[in-house]
Amino acid sequence: MTDVSIVIPMKNEVGNAPDLINALVAECHDVRIEIIAIDDASTDGTDQALRDLQATVPTLRVLQNTKSGGQSAAVHSGVLAAKAAIVCTLDGDGQNPASQVPKLYRPLLADETGLLALVAGQRVDRQDTQSKKLASKLANGLRGWLLNDGTRDTGCGLKGFRRDVFLQMPYFDHMHRYLPALFKRDGWQIELVDVTHRERGSGNSNYSNLNRALVGVYDLIGVAWLIKRRKKAYPKELD
Repeated sequence: MTDVSIVIPMKNEVGNAPDLINALVAECHDVRIEIIAIDDASTDGTDQALRDLQATVPTLRVLQNTKSGGQSAAVHSGVLAAKAAIVCTLDGDGQNPASQVPKLYRPLLADETGLLALVAGQRVDRQDTQSKKLASKLANGLRGWLLNDGTRDTGCGLKGFRRDVFLQMPYFDHMHRYLPALFKRDGWQIELVDVTHRERGSGNSNYSNLNRALVGVYDLIGVAWLIKRRKKAYPKELD
């Protein structure tokens, strides 16, 4: 039986994959985990590095896209494949420390109300370039004003959630950036936790500030539309 599935999207992270996955095994020792790494059509040997790791990490499963589908597609595929009712996600670039993952699953496993469905990380002391931090601050401010999702850092890859609730949501590219708004839309409780952040270990970011800005405006309009068109009534079966 698996308590927690940890889903990691990876694209060209051959230099970060071994340390990150071994750290997850060490840090998440209090629960039975599986690690699902999704290789998003990497060209640097990430797929072989993950296969090699399976020899020493028996809980590691590897999925591979034949063509790149992006982070949200990789996360969605990983959640579909997950065996546990609780799923945690983190970025594959090593900037999300493995030590922070227990902060995500422990509140969900301890919840007795059945209402808590998402625990979202919020980065403190971000180790990014000033231009990246400024672009993120502006985007988060606009998003928070329009969606009223209650979080200052929805772009953080560290998130834990109930698998069944996540899979009920409509899929769209970049949805991973809007999970607090989408969970709140459907009436679920969310919890925000501060998490640490560190510099990328190796490789280069797969996103540019311009790319984030262009897709962000389009996505914001779409998510705002989804919130306004949410289902507003749920029946109870009468005895």
